[in-house]
Parts: sequence; C-alpha cells; structure tokens
Amino acid sequence: MIKPHGSDTLNPLYVADDAKRVALLKEAESLPSLLLNSAAAANAVMLGAGYFNPLTGYMTLADALSVCDSLKTSSGLFWPVPILNVTKESGVKKGKLALRDPNVEGNPVLAIMDVQGVEPVSAEQLSAMALQIFGNVDPQHPGVATFTGLGNTVLSGPIQVLSYSYFEEEFPGTFRTAVEIRDEIAKRGWKKVVAFQTRNPMHRAHEELCRMAKERLNADGIVIHMLLGKLKDGDIPADVRDACIRTMVEHYFEPNTVMITGYGFDMLYAGPREAVLHAVFRQNMGTDYLIVGRDHAGVGDYYGPFDAQTIFDDKVPEGALKIQIFRADNTAFSKKLGRVVMMREAPDHVPDDFIALSGTKVRAMLGAGIAPPQEFSRPEVAKVLMEYYQIADAAKA
Repeated sequence: MIKPHGSDTLNPLYVADDAKRVALLKEAESLPSLLLNSAAAANAVMLGAGYFNPLTGYMTLADALSVCDSLKTSSGLFWPVPILNVTKESGVKKGKLALRDPNVEGNPVLAIMDVQGVEPVSAEQLSAMALQIFGNVDPQHPGVATFTGLGNTVLSGPIQVLSYSYFEEEFPGTFRTAVEIRDEIAKRGWKKVVAFQTRNPMHRAHEELCRMAKERLNADGIVIHMLLGKLKDGDIPADVRDACIRTMVEHYFEPNTVMITGYGFDMLYAGPREAVLHAVFRQNMGTDYLIVGRDHAGVGDYYGPFDAQTIFDDKVPEGALKIQIFRADNTAFSKKLGRVVMMREAPDHVPDDFIALSGTKVRAMLGAGIAPPQEFSRPEVAKVLMEYYQIADAAKA
C-alpha cells in the first residue's frame, strides 16, 4: 500500500488507549481552556484521524508563512495549506491548554494542546497569506472571509486529540479515519485505489467519472470520500449527500468496488491549493490516485477551470507526493453516443449534442417535484433530492 506523506507509518494524534484518554479528559478539567473556532476544531479532527500526517499539531506563524510562500514548512516538509489555531482570545499562556469544541453542545474538550508558541499575527499578514492560499482577498469569497476573520493570535504546538467532535455520532456509518480506511482497503484486498472527493450529491456524470477512472487505471476500487464539515450557505447538507451517494452506489456499482466514507473537515474553497491538500490526505488514507476535475474545490469564478490540475505541474515538486492525480474534464451525457463522456474526448460534438443543465435549473426542477432527465441524474437519486428540496422550500414558506 502507498506510504503516508512524510513518514513510513501513519501518525494519528487521537489517543486511542481508553484509559489514557479518560485520564487526559480528567486532567483537562484542571487546565485553562480555549473555545476553538470551527476551523481550528476541524484541523484538530483531521490531525487526530491521521489525515494530516506527519504533522504533530498546529503550525507556528513561521511555518504558516513558509507554507503559503513556498508550499514547504520551515523544516522543508512539503505542505500546501497552513494548519493553524488562530484565536481572538487574549492572554493565552504557554503550557498545557484544554481545547473546547465549538460545534458540540456544552463545548466538551476536543484535545489537549501543549502551547509552545503564542504569536501575534497582523491583518496584513493574514491578508498576504489569504492571497497565496485562495488567490484573492475578496471578502465575498467564503474561504477568505473565514480565514481573515479567525483572530490575531497564532497558537502553535503539539496536540493530543480526545474526540472526533460530532462526526462519529452524526455520521456513524460514514465518518472514517485515515487509519480505518487503510485497514478497510487492506481487508478488501485492493491493490490500486482511486479516491473521489465530493461536497455535493453525485449525479450521473460524477458516477461515470468514477467508473472511467477505475477502468482506465485498472484499479481495484474507488473510495468516495465526502466532506462532512461546514459548507457555505446553499450547499446541500451532508446527510442528504450521504443518502444520495449510498443510493447511487447500491443501484449502479458492482459489489466490492466502492467504499463510501467521509471526513470531518470544513470546506476551504481554496481551489488549486485545496486540491493539493486533498491529495496529501488521500495519500495518507492509502489511495494511489485522486480524481481532480474541473474547478476542483472551487467556488464562483475565482479559479480557472483546470487550475487545480496545473498546480500539480507548476507548484508540486517531483517526488513531493507519492499519490498521482487522474485528470478529468467536464463530463456530460452525449445524445449522439448515448452515454456520458468527457467533453474533450468528443471533439465532433456541438453544445446541443450534450444534456447540460445549470445547477439553478436543476434545483428549481427538484423543488417543484420534477425529476431531471435520467441522463443527468439517476431517478433514485433524484427522488432523495426532490424530497429534500420540497421540505426545505416548505420550511421557507
């Protein structure tokens, strides 16, 4: 199986030993505590689950600036996006600190941090980093707005993770750590594995893209890996996406060819940089390829359609990652050929030869109880989405 990023073995920061974890939770009661923001909490969950191997905790400001500038930490580790704990709280001291979860009622302890650095970060530094991470500093960009509003103090140091926040309880059949996915891949006997990233329900084109990648790479299986954390307003909730994907896989994929999993992270909408981060943690979970499609991890029109592919040529040094990417174009149903194709592979087609629907039109159809054409969305999946949109529209009325 492919090795993790930056080490020979995976280094999850979750304290798996029950007795040790209980003792640390008891110790946390006597420690000063900090209520995290959602971004820092998501980083803790990803560190705990092994996805951010080989990091041992939150980055220093110097590491963050280095990552933004050169995609390397100060020590030379290849890394695409800073993993930070930035806070608005003043007066945090070095030493042990209980980190509390902002996303669970009662704010239970999520992790214990050994705070080794407490550094001021200026608005100018945050803006400069945002420009490098997101390619812009537009306050309307959801990732920029979140990042620049986190606070003015960077806390750095190793952490011991004591909880996976709400993800285990709310998504018990879907949330999986990098360790668990590696174990499942081995159990299934898969030797070559493809990962598919999604924050959306999977329509017919996504389904066929996964199938194309599996067949062309001669892979044994596909890990559909969905984001379960926070999204921007208007995105479809994780439980609905989960139901759609499970319905699609159950009806249209052969047994033991697809693993449905999810991870506890908030969407960054960082386009190319986030695509590289996606590759890093898919390598950590044991997959050999990541499908990178058009406007991967993008939002609005902030990124070029294939910037998330070309960054692997322009900014990722040879050998920095062991995982490879499968480069995908727009996929759509060809009326000429009677099947889903990558548009670049149908040079004899004109736009009218494809069934292409805008997201706005599809949402309007679903909200009205009208299923999109079967060439666009499987009827079983459309049914799940129609029920969601009708309930959502009724709640707004």
